[in-house]
Amino acid sequence: MRLLIWHVHGSWTTAFVQGRHTCLLPVIPGRGPDGRGRAQTWDWPANAVEVPADRLRDEHIDAVILQRPGEEELTRQLTGRRPGRDLPAIYLEHDAPSGDVPLTRHPMADRADLHLVHVTHFNELFWDCGGTAVSVIEHGVVDPGPRWTGELPRIAAVVNEPLRRGRYTGTDLLPYFAQAAPLDVFGMGVRELPRALGEPGITAHEDLPQARMHAELARRRIYLHPFRWTSLGLSLIEAMHLGMPVVALATTEAAEAIPPGAGVVSTRRDYLRDVIRALLADPQAAAGMGKLAREAALARYGLARFLADWDWLLAEVVR
Repeated sequence: MRLLIWHVHGSWTTAFVQGRHTCLLPVIPGRGPDGRGRAQTWDWPANAVEVPADRLRDEHIDAVILQRPGEEELTRQLTGRRPGRDLPAIYLEHDAPSGDVPLTRHPMADRADLHLVHVTHFNELFWDCGGTAVSVIEHGVVDPGPRWTGELPRIAAVVNEPLRRGRYTGTDLLPYFAQAAPLDVFGMGVRELPRALGEPGITAHEDLPQARMHAELARRRIYLHPFRWTSLGLSLIEAMHLGMPVVALATTEAAEAIPPGAGVVSTRRDYLRDVIRALLADPQAAAGMGKLAREAALARYGLARFLADWDWLLAEVVR
């Protein structure tokens, strides 16, 4: 199939474009949010095809995968076709609801003309989608391989835009965990983080290419997932694939993603800090936990399962 999809979430799209479909990625001058085209820091295959936004009317498109409410009108403007009526449409929800949780009404609620896909069961549970047809297709990631060495007795975390997102991403908790060991924070918009938090034990690593970031993560002893409110960070699943022991707040989907033995999940920050200290002092225990984390990630978030689930849904929607 030929699928119209915007480059919104780099890690998720990296997995999706590994499938057998042609993904048409709008590109605009300056590569802004409505037309980023292909990824610049991920390695995408040839079936991820850039299309100038002003040429989409001439493209054969079998379905559109919407990810932001504004893309419905954007599709109509650029293609001349209305999603759900003239063009089969799927709406993919990446995020947990915000605002009046758990009463939050989804913007695509009560739509008989499209199919809504959640990336976690937590999202499906908390969003009020009314009568819209809903599926859950859990994440899949491209396996980076068992690369963990844990040679550096440091903590790693991946947090994009931590200063803007604040308590959502647990940014305020980072100095607390940095008391246990030096903390390396990777991601977009982290450059000013150490100065803003006034914490010399935190080091920022901004905008590394994915392969290099994976290599750097794997050298750290422990992966920390400090998010209070998010759907499920793909960096957590990638860290588990690397074979890293993971420590996470027991919020949103993390408790489902990390089975017993594959990591430690709790709402008690003091307990999590003690676990970090114990794993730093016992590399063998850290290695054993990381091995189980990788096994769990491969079993639940493998790429083959992810792509097969999407193939099934697309066949149902595009008839």
